Amino acid sequence: MEQHYVGLDVGLEETSLCIVDSEGKTVREVKVSTEPAAIRSALEGYADRLSRIGVEASSLGLWLYRELHEGGLPIIVVEARHMRVSLSTMRNKTDRNDARGIAQMMRLGWFRAVHVKNVEMQKIAAGTELFCHGSDTRNSLC
Repeated sequence: MEQHYVGLDVGLEETSLCIVDSEGKTVREVKVSTEPAAIRSALEGYADRLSRIGVEASSLGLWLYRELHEGGLPIIVVEARHMRVSLSTMRNKTDRNDARGIAQMMRLGWFRAVHVKNVEMQKIAAGTELFCHGSDTRNSLC
């Protein structure tokens, strides 16, 4: 079965989504609401063929990662600086073209993945940081 690769260019209200096949041919392009359910719905007919879904590291990107990864989708958060440099070489910078570029980078493996901590680890780290930087440091672990 032919593999597909997805690029998500996430905006506050809308997300541009592009799906390319293993040859790099665009299979689908669509703008959807920046909601996990809308993105899942746009990918529905392709879910069994998806190899990688790329999203740029950002607060919305991390949120979408958690929601879509939990649903079993092969989503990867990509380092924002590396992505920006790669996308800046494109002639026409639009959300649609950024989604295409991200999909192509997923297909070619030209990305740096960001490790996303699970929510529980983030809570522990945040609690430790608060504990270490609080006003009473007599019993701190720092």
